[in-house]
Amino acid sequence: MYYSQYLSPIGQLLIVGDGENIQKILFPNDRRPTEPESDWQQNDAVFAEFTEQLDAYFSGKLQRFDVPLAPDGTQFQRAVWDALLDVEYGETRSYRDIASAIGKPSASRAVGAANGANPIPIVIPCHRIIGANGTLTGFAGGLHTKHWLLSHEAGEPSLFPFEEWLTPK
Repeated sequence: MYYSQYLSPIGQLLIVGDGENIQKILFPNDRRPTEPESDWQQNDAVFAEFTEQLDAYFSGKLQRFDVPLAPDGTQFQRAVWDALLDVEYGETRSYRDIASAIGKPSASRAVGAANGANPIPIVIPCHRIIGANGTLTGFAGGLHTKHWLLSHEAGEPSLFPFEEWLTPK
């Protein structure tokens, strides 16, 4: 397994893959560990094309990623993640909308759990999924990160500079 560190406007991201596919993106202060595992090898060259796409995304020039993905999950989780890929840049959907899209209209909570287990956030845009009442709900990178990403995609500056959220109080 290979990894690379990527400094983004939302903090240092840990990118993990097998040399051909992106398998994980971990946020700073994520619930999951953000340190590479001992058997992973740092290899920035493996992720060069992907980091170019991340640069373009964060500069507002890219709306859809074109990289091979290999998220590890159950059949249900993969169905949810596939449905997330259909949510366009700058748009949002509810958990109920995604449940309906995968043919399981009563599975909003399970969709929420699958959304929360998404191992490749940003690329598989789980940040675009909000509560049925329009509120921001859980996000592995924190609600401040979700807010920042949605504001970025809407072409609006965030109400709060991201750096404020990174400063310990």
